[in-house]
Amino acid sequence: MKCKFFLAAALFAVACSAKADVLYGQNLVVNGNAEAGVSGWTGYTGYDMVQSVDYGNNWVLPTQPGPVDRGNKMFAGFGQYAVASQTLDFGVATTRNSSYSLSGWLGGWTNQGDNALFYVQFLDAGNNEIGNAAIGPVTPQDRGNQTGLFYRESVGIMPAGTSKLSFWLSMERLVSSDNDGYADNLSFIATSPVPEPGMASMFLLGLGMLAGVVRRNRRASTNPL
Repeated sequence: MKCKFFLAAALFAVACSAKADVLYGQNLVVNGNAEAGVSGWTGYTGYDMVQSVDYGNNWVLPTQPGPVDRGNKMFAGFGQYAVASQTLDFGVATTRNSSYSLSGWLGGWTNQGDNALFYVQFLDAGNNEIGNAAIGPVTPQDRGNQTGLFYRESVGIMPAGTSKLSFWLSMERLVSSDNDGYADNLSFIATSPVPEPGMASMFLLGLGMLAGVVRRNRRASTNPL
């Protein structure tokens, strides 16, 4: 199963950008749940655009595997290859590494190999990729040959020097006439800046000293003079 078409496009493209500060603890993907149609997403020349569809008989039933808070809509493919992207511009480069969580619900139809991939590029001020991460695809074997969406997550470090996040969603049709790559509740959350090595050591030392004080106080309270 290959998604080279999507990865190659991602390496050379700079999508429409929106500027915002790094907001820790919040989802930085705009309309990651398809409830606003494809608003916030941009197509890529030479490929079909993904589509926002209603949960139901033609796609995934509300009773089939998927997010509990799935809402009314989800993303599905169109044509052989469907690609959508969005780029968030921080305005200035980050100065420290930050931990992140990239997640989403990905899936497909019964035993068909159609699939979805969600990819993020970390770009510097010159639009050079300095890191990346991806979730998917979810194969028919992963799904037990059943129709539905299944949770995937990747955690890691967003490198210092990141000026932009470029998100890419792709769907690939391998069989039949419909592109049954599915996605919903796409999310990227920067959880916190990673402490500098010296700061981390001091933090751990402080925790150790605090634990020692707590232990001494507990011994004093249980063994009074």
